[in-house]
Amino acid sequence: MKYVTHAVCHWCHVMAHESFEDDEVAEVLNRDYISIKVDKEERPDIDSVYMSVCQGLTGSGGWPLSIIMTSEQKPFFAGTYYPRTKRYNVPGILDILDAVTKEWMENKDSLVKNGDKIVNVLVSRMQNQNQDQKKADGYEGGKLKKEIIEEAKETLFQGFDNWYGGFGTSPKFPTPHNLMFLLRYHKFEKDEHALEIVEKTLHQMYRGGIFDHIGYGFSRYSTDDKWLIPHFEKMLYDNALLVMIYLEAYQVTGNELYKSVALKTLSYINREMTDEEGGFYSAQDADSEGEEGKYYVFSQKEILKLLGETDGELFSQFYDITEIGNFEGSNIPNLIKTRDYDPIPDAIRKRISEVYDYRLARTELHKDDKILTSWNALMIVAFSKAYKALEDDKYLRIAERAAAFLAESLTGKDGKLYISYRDGAASGTGNLDDYVYFIWALLELYEATMDLTYLEKARELCSMMTNCFWDEEGSGFYLTDKDSERLIYRPKETYDGAIPSGNSVAGYILIKLSKLTGIEEYHQMGLKQINYLSENAGTYPSGYCFAMMAIMMELYQESFLCENGVCS
Repeated sequence: MKYVTHAVCHWCHVMAHESFEDDEVAEVLNRDYISIKVDKEERPDIDSVYMSVCQGLTGSGGWPLSIIMTSEQKPFFAGTYYPRTKRYNVPGILDILDAVTKEWMENKDSLVKNGDKIVNVLVSRMQNQNQDQKKADGYEGGKLKKEIIEEAKETLFQGFDNWYGGFGTSPKFPTPHNLMFLLRYHKFEKDEHALEIVEKTLHQMYRGGIFDHIGYGFSRYSTDDKWLIPHFEKMLYDNALLVMIYLEAYQVTGNELYKSVALKTLSYINREMTDEEGGFYSAQDADSEGEEGKYYVFSQKEILKLLGETDGELFSQFYDITEIGNFEGSNIPNLIKTRDYDPIPDAIRKRISEVYDYRLARTELHKDDKILTSWNALMIVAFSKAYKALEDDKYLRIAERAAAFLAESLTGKDGKLYISYRDGAASGTGNLDDYVYFIWALLELYEATMDLTYLEKARELCSMMTNCFWDEEGSGFYLTDKDSERLIYRPKETYDGAIPSGNSVAGYILIKLSKLTGIEEYHQMGLKQINYLSENAGTYPSGYCFAMMAIMMELYQESFLCENGVCS
């Protein structure tokens, strides 16, 4: 049995505690199965392959990801969270294990055949995608049209929540690259509604509980449509991308609120998520002492006792802290009901640090301290953009130190990248995301400093990326290195999910490299890549918003935000 999880996932903790720490479940697993626990960040290739299996078999996916397969890695059962025993309409893990064991003993050949069929479908789907792409490559580069940009914009317009910002209903994810795309659309097409959507969303996310008003930084997503109740885990990549969009919005509008939110988020990263060697940690947990959100919430009595009646009452009114509470009897500090929330009044601002110190001492918050190449590169981009937007040297120093750490500690002697670093050791063969994000970071540093060392390093990694990941028989880039461990198929991802896909960023950096260097080879490869992305976007281009940004860099000759004459 394979179990894919990540370190700060709430439901992964729940299933681990309910099931895998249970003696009866452990006995069944040890007797009938070989159990393998996989960290999705350390093995994104395994996660990608078997998440596709789960989505294909069940119509949905998520973590924890539970897979039962043969010894040849061929899956025949997939699901997500399961309690120890049946609960409501959810089967229990004991029931599932017993049923699969019985079926294996009585109808093993049938299960093996099912596994073969699943693998054949996945392989066939990948081959068909490649064949379709060969046809798509028949129309020459340069045939891109703005219609795909318009379609992506229109879908986002239709899905926009006019009341609370963001797109769709609960749960709501920040998806900063959607906003980055719309901000560029506003600039290029002079569309004021696109800017209104961006600004409304940025305001409401900050006002809600998804932003930590005490310690700063953003949680993973909101479980409600108001952005009030977060899924409390904080991820490095979310905060990096959100810093980027808040900074870009500040540059476009001059609104000091966006600058403030970006700086608060960067201060959180520098204070709580930065390793002494210069890298950035991956995430902070949603749970404390077995309770989701316990670290972040307060009772009104706590605030009044800590700050005194007068200041405590003022603080409570400002941050919607009541006796009844807004989350399971406690309170998530937020500004949703506060009218004049910017700037924060001095009387309240001066007490935030006291509340923060109290929170630190009250309960412990687990931190996932592994350092990931791809996510670190995103944060380097964020700090580099902060330096370019604000001209504050400290942000450049942080970005350069982190880039040096990646170059020294997460790069092998052969120049190839590793995935992860912890306790003085690097591990994992780098995937496409590691290369494209680090190249992006190096290009941002080059624009910030005009130091050719960064540009040359980016070009070296770009050559390695093409050699190791390009699909010679089709188009686009595989997720895994050609020399990586072989799985049941070699995944290729294009859809922009929680973070932009490696293929989208590859298109972006190739077009950007062509503009920075004037080298036609980068331009031609970039054209081929964005043609590939436009074909994959199909009828859902709004799911490819970072790819749309790469396409816009080619279609529009004017610059969005111009540093040193280069379109960003």
